[in-house]
Amino acid sequence: MSLSSSRRGFLGAGLSVAAAGAAPATAEVPVTYRLLGKTGLKVTPLSFGCMTTSDASVIERAADAGIVHFDTARAYQGGNNERMVGAALKSRRGKVIISSKSQGRTAQAALADLDTSLKELGTDYLDIWYLHAKSDPAEVTDELLEAQRAAKKAGKIRLAGVSTHFNMDRMLKHLAERGQTDVALTTYNFAMRSVAADKNRDTSAPRTDMTAAIQAARKAGLGIVAMKTMAGGTVRVARGDRLYGAEPRALAQELGKPGVPLAALKWALKNESVDTAIVCMTDHDQLQENLRAMAEPFTGRDEALLAAQTARMEGVYCKMCGACKGVCAKGVPVPDVLRILTYAEGYGQFALARERYLELPEAARAVRCGDCGACSVECAHRVRVRERVGRAQEMLG
Repeated sequence: MSLSSSRRGFLGAGLSVAAAGAAPATAEVPVTYRLLGKTGLKVTPLSFGCMTTSDASVIERAADAGIVHFDTARAYQGGNNERMVGAALKSRRGKVIISSKSQGRTAQAALADLDTSLKELGTDYLDIWYLHAKSDPAEVTDELLEAQRAAKKAGKIRLAGVSTHFNMDRMLKHLAERGQTDVALTTYNFAMRSVAADKNRDTSAPRTDMTAAIQAARKAGLGIVAMKTMAGGTVRVARGDRLYGAEPRALAQELGKPGVPLAALKWALKNESVDTAIVCMTDHDQLQENLRAMAEPFTGRDEALLAAQTARMEGVYCKMCGACKGVCAKGVPVPDVLRILTYAEGYGQFALARERYLELPEAARAVRCGDCGACSVECAHRVRVRERVGRAQEMLG
């Protein structure tokens, strides 16, 4: 059976079964595997990011389609995400890889999070346990690394990981050199491909080459898991998604075109040093589209779509390069705020964005960009920092 005929059969079956009130049928796609660093684990290039998922049947269907790695975190959906993921994968536990994360800053807090994660997921162990959202080497403390070693010795985790959203190239180099981490979860997307060659870039700013950084870290033995591959999200506007009452046509002009999400994922996966990419999927249509990334090559049409998307994102999307040092003179963590804003504008997840925004320090949330005469942060890539952070303050504060 050809891939195209398989898809047609799947879509037809999905419609007929759904009409009968049952779960859609599982898609037939060629499944390939990549080794996760030097861990010995095999993962499919596409993995499932469960952060925004509330429908367990999408997770179950992904597992039926051959996806083996599912990622959640203690903080997602107030802890409810882990419970839902655990229930969805309960009958498949020995056949899947489950990762979760803790933002605990002490060993005691992190290990308490781990115990809670195990309870909510209904499992005795995690395959990967991440120290979450570390943006500076100093944040990966000896105490936290010792907590991971203790958890591994106790059989509560198989692999120790660190996730990083900011200063990613520096963090990957540090983790590889330190040699205490098995897996790194890092931001990586097509918007970064032009960081070094961006004609609008401030040439005095540090050069960041994330593709090279990932390749070097992978060569050193780190397992590489990519996230944020959609570069802030490209809402599926072709289906008429609405955000804050915007018309789909206007939203499409702002956020993307049909085909961009798939092109973005294929771009990340064409770097063979990326072992897998976790992608948030909220419904069966998104899952079916993203499965294609494991079977289809990156093409000239994909590049054209991403070039157009990059042009639309100019002045809007933060590339998390670290050149701005991350904090304004008033104490606002600019990259964090801009990343949170993408949850609302790019993914259509306003509740998630609001939740993350309220986790910022109170002093930072009290600042209003409109009260400043000029912004102290100058983006090397011409992001309109004051405008974008101000929008987040208005929308989420």
